[in-house]
Amino acid sequence: MTATAEVTGASVENLRLVAKKEATFGFTMNDVLYQAYKGEGKFEGQRLDMLRSVFQIYPHVYHVITLKKYPIYKISDLKGKRVSVGAPGSGTEYKTSLVLPLLGVRYEDMKVYRLSFAETAEALKNGTIEVGIWSVAPPASSVMDLVTTHEVRFIPFSEDEIKKVTSTYPFYGRIVLKANTYKGQIEDVPSISVWNSIVCHKDTPEDLVYQVTKALFTNKEALVGVHRMAEYTTPEVSAKESPIPVHPGALRYYKEIGIIK
Repeated sequence: MTATAEVTGASVENLRLVAKKEATFGFTMNDVLYQAYKGEGKFEGQRLDMLRSVFQIYPHVYHVITLKKYPIYKISDLKGKRVSVGAPGSGTEYKTSLVLPLLGVRYEDMKVYRLSFAETAEALKNGTIEVGIWSVAPPASSVMDLVTTHEVRFIPFSEDEIKKVTSTYPFYGRIVLKANTYKGQIEDVPSISVWNSIVCHKDTPEDLVYQVTKALFTNKEALVGVHRMAEYTTPEVSAKESPIPVHPGALRYYKEIGIIK
């Protein structure tokens, strides 16, 4: 089987491409996926209920990063600051648009920049922005590049903030960015997480989806060898934790191995 990777604007665009059958499979964060399927948020009036999940990949950790020279220590300190909220159409920007206003930090309270991960790291280095936001699986290469040359501070979420976010949006969860994930990060950083999915159109041939799902899980060690976050990619989570219906081809594999009846 031959696959071609397409460079896109991330989650929101990926779902629209899959919905239009312009892509066979797409990566997405589950907050975007949930609201696309329900026709909520940015997808109001354009419900994408033809989407189906194939498997759950790994959780993204929300990184809020500033340089140590700035007096920014908590989420509320973002008010009045120059902040990169994520690239247009990305899951990072979508998550930011839900989370920060819920915690009392509106876009109009900041000078907002919509930058890619690499652009965000560069903008922090050169002083264009004071805070950068990533929703990504750690360790992120652009963050690793940043911390090799600059001293940074990871902004933690308070337990009350985490509770407010997770009780409002069921697709978010509590997670800890473990100490020493990045150079100079000597403490655990409480944050919020969201899982990522691979999705397809409901009309995608069942046998194709079955074969792809089987190939992924029977070669999992090869994936872990490429990126350790693949340890989170399990049939158990994929079969039971999807925010939308699972494609019949993937369900066939999960039934075959006894995960579901």
